[in-house]
Parts: sequence; structure tokens; C-alpha cells
Amino acid sequence: MPMIDLTMPRGALDTDAKAGLMRELTHTLLKWEGATPGNEAAESIAWTFVHEPELVTVAGRPSELPRYRVVVGVPEGSLDDRTREGLVVEVTDQVLRAESGGKEPAPADARRVWVIVNEIPDGHWGGGGHIVRLADIMTFAGASEQEILRRTSRIRATA
Repeated sequence: MPMIDLTMPRGALDTDAKAGLMRELTHTLLKWEGATPGNEAAESIAWTFVHEPELVTVAGRPSELPRYRVVVGVPEGSLDDRTREGLVVEVTDQVLRAESGGKEPAPADARRVWVIVNEIPDGHWGGGGHIVRLADIMTFAGASEQEILRRTSRIRATA
């Protein structure tokens, strides 16, 4: 049940750029979580939200260039350090490419994008009026028993 919240100043991206970016971010998050591309079950529980406040400030003053915050909620154990890093790099690039119409972003622009990965403890997801655990999500998405055991063992190892 990955969730993505993108916050950016109103008007930073046009409607088509926002829609394209949210599709890209969804596919990127699912990829780094290990879902097979085109997995309709996994895609059906990957929700995205766009928040566009009228004003975004830096040090209490309106920023000259747009600032972007991408908050990703994933079940605990679905990412490791390598996949979390890959996700942050790719999401940052996708946001800046959406802003620039697909052009290569300047390295300094990456500082205008913050990616926050919230790992939700197992048993703290709720959907359909029930607690949903990582194993439940993976089963719904068609993961193998071996993959489910591998991923859920990370949760047990940190508990």
C-alpha cells in the first residue's frame, strides 16, 4: 500500500506535467519496492496525492524557485538502504525533469527536492476497515512465498 504525497507551490507544474509525474513516481516506488512492472494488483493500492499550497517559504520568505516535498509511505521492511537510496535519487530526478520539461536538471536543483521515506510499522496500516500487514499486501500483489518470508524477516530482525 505505498502512498505518495507531493507538495509543491500552486502553479509549479501544469496539469499534464503533474499527472505524468505522479504516474512516474508511482511506477518508481513500486519498482523499488520490488513489484513487477504492470502488476495491476500492486498498482491498485498505490495512491498518490498532490498538495499545492498558495505559498511555500524558505527561512520564512517566499522562495524564488519552487520547492518540492515528496513524502512516501511504505510498509516497514519493504525497502532496504540500497533501495531507499535508489528511490530518493530517482524521485528527485523525476520531479526536476517534470519541472524542466524533460531537460537535464542542474545538480544544484536537487537541493530543492526533499524526499521523505516513512516506513510504517507492520500492523499500523489500515485498509478496508482492517489492519493490513506487509505479508497481506505482498500476497495481494502476487509475491512468492519465498519473497514474503525474505521481506518479513527484516521486520522480525528489527523488532
